[in-house]
Amino acid sequence: MKHYTALVFSAHAADFVWRCGGAIALHQARGYEVTIICLSYGERGESAKLWKQGNTTLAKVKKARREEAENAAEELGAHDIIFLDQGDYPLELDRESKYKIVDIIRKVHPDFMLSHSRFDPYNTDHMYTTEIALETRMIAQAWGHNPGERVLGAPQLYLFEPHQTEQMGWVPNVLLDITEVWDKKRKAIECMEGQVHLWNYYTNLAENRANHFRRNSGGQAGGRPAKYAEGFQAVFPRCVDEL
Repeated sequence: MKHYTALVFSAHAADFVWRCGGAIALHQARGYEVTIICLSYGERGESAKLWKQGNTTLAKVKKARREEAENAAEELGAHDIIFLDQGDYPLELDRESKYKIVDIIRKVHPDFMLSHSRFDPYNTDHMYTTEIALETRMIAQAWGHNPGERVLGAPQLYLFEPHQTEQMGWVPNVLLDITEVWDKKRKAIECMEGQVHLWNYYTNLAENRANHFRRNSGGQAGGRPAKYAEGFQAVFPRCVDEL
């Protein structure tokens, strides 16, 4: 019996929740083991609420964001969540850190991967994360990197939806019905107490993508009655036997 896995690249501790929490929960429910890599906690740039309270430190903010992300991952049923603590605003990785990610990729051996849009002028940490995802995917495929290890095949990389979609050149070509796991995603969203202002935004987005799912799956002629969905952009060709 084949063992299915997936790997999520999250620039900051909350990104995976907003953008692909439904995909994580759904695939876990289908028997996949989904591993999340958080490159940073988002402690400097995405924790304004905590900093505005005053009387805090970088260590305290990191701790709070880590706890939120761990609680969210638990709500989604994620197999594992890994924190690399590489700092944010800006996020920067050296060669050794990239090789650590390659080790994770080869260990997980994902059937597919998820990351951010390739362009994001509002948050360069996001598009840098996808550069890292592509680069480490390439290294993990190289037979000459740590010879003797099992090399990576060619997992699809899906780019999840950015915050201001129209500004990013991001166009979804995959729509995923997450209705059956929406309650899990909403609970995970509510774990992110440092960014309450985004809770309803991403609920509305899931409802809007469900509208697109219904339309593209048949509309009034018999489309699936999805209530919540997520959109993704596939980077590589999808190899099929039938259309």
